[in-house]
Amino acid sequence: MSNGIQFDPEAIRALAQILKDTDLTEIELVEKDSRIRVARTLPPAPAMQMAWPAGLPQAAPAPAAPAAMASPAPAAEESIDLAKHPGLVASPMVGVAYLAPEPGQPPFVALGSRVTQGQTLLLVEAMKTFNQIKAPRAGTVTRILIETGTPVEYGEPLMIVE
Repeated sequence: MSNGIQFDPEAIRALAQILKDTDLTEIELVEKDSRIRVARTLPPAPAMQMAWPAGLPQAAPAPAAPAAMASPAPAAEESIDLAKHPGLVASPMVGVAYLAPEPGQPPFVALGSRVTQGQTLLLVEAMKTFNQIKAPRAGTVTRILIETGTPVEYGEPLMIVE
């Protein structure tokens, strides 16, 4: 007789396949005193290769565009400060962020852009729906913290509008 949790390797393989098929990163099953958690790490997403609506061309953006718009990745200590920044634009959902309305088009905003309250800053695609993320206030875009095609989590800093 074995001590510990009994598990079915085929069930775990099935859970892993569900993760792969649905692009989820984690599944956890809990039953009485047993718990099985299957998680995976996703590789960085290639720019502009995420799901766009059927019929739209999937042209790549100009090579210099994402690098010119995005600021360097914040250090761990800086991201803590960003979460409290009054001009923070955080992701309201889990999805994939896009800086332009469609592939090959100019971005909604660039570093230094003046924006008005309610102006569309970017899109977050979730469940095949493109959701407009709007400026919470008028100001200037001082930081763009993501690139087109970046998977984002709920509450993740996307931009700073000061």
